[in-house]
Amino acid sequence: MSTIRVAIVTGAAQGIGRAIALRLADDGFNVVLADLDSKITLMDDAVSEIVRKGRQALSVPTDVSKEEQVEDLVAKTVETFGGLDVMVANAGIASAKSLLDVSEADFDNILSVNVKGVLFCYRHAAKAMINQGKGGRIIGTSWHYSARGCCAYNVSKSAVQALTQTAATEFAKHNITVNAYAPGITDTAMSAYLVSLVQGASLMLGLDELRSIGRPVIERTGVPDEIAGVVSFIASKDSSYVTGQTISVDGGIYYG
Repeated sequence: MSTIRVAIVTGAAQGIGRAIALRLADDGFNVVLADLDSKITLMDDAVSEIVRKGRQALSVPTDVSKEEQVEDLVAKTVETFGGLDVMVANAGIASAKSLLDVSEADFDNILSVNVKGVLFCYRHAAKAMINQGKGGRIIGTSWHYSARGCCAYNVSKSAVQALTQTAATEFAKHNITVNAYAPGITDTAMSAYLVSLVQGASLMLGLDELRSIGRPVIERTGVPDEIAGVVSFIASKDSSYVTGQTISVDGGIYYG
C-alpha cells in the first residue's frame, strides 16, 4: 500500500474545492479531483498544476448525487493510488428561493447534491478506510447561518452538520475522524452566482445584504486559500483528537 497519502476532493474544478486540492498537493498528497463532466477542462488544468508541484493527480467526472458514481470514484482512487486517506466532500450547489416560493423540485435538487452527495461520499470513503484498517479523515462543507431567501440551501447545510456528527460517532471506533468546515462569504463563483440569483429574485440587495446573516469582525470577503488552510489542518495528523466538529472560517460572523 502506498506510503504517500491520498485525498479525494469533490467539487474540485474551481473555487474552494480547487484551492483545497492544490493545498493538499502542497501538503504531500496525491489528489483525485472530482466534479461534473462539464467541468473536465477545469479539472484537468488543476491536475496539470498539481503534477507541476511534483505530486500525482487524477480527474474523475462525478455527479455526487448518484451513489454509483461516488462508489466508482472511491474504487478508482483505491485502484490507482493504493488507498484513500482523506475524503473532502466539498461539492455543492446553491439556489435563492424563499420558504414560501421554493418548489418541491428545487428543494429536492439541492438536497440531492448537498445532502445525499455528502452521505454517499462519507459512506463510501468510510468503507474504503475501514477495509484498509488504518483510519482516515472525512471532511464535509457546511455553514452556520439561515440567510434570507435561501431556504433549501440553509436546510441542506444544517443537514451536513447532522451527518458529520452521526458519522463521527459511528466511525470513531475505526480511527476515522469526521469534521466539516463552514465558510462565510468567500470570493468564489458560487458566491457571485448566489448574489446574482437573489438580486434577480429581488430577495436581497447584494453582497452587503447577503451578509444579513452577520457581518464578519474581519471586515472583508474571505478567499479560497483561507478555507483550504483550515481543511489542511483537519486533514493532517495534528487533528487526530478533533471529530464531529463544524469549524467556522468566516471572519468572525459565528461564534460557537
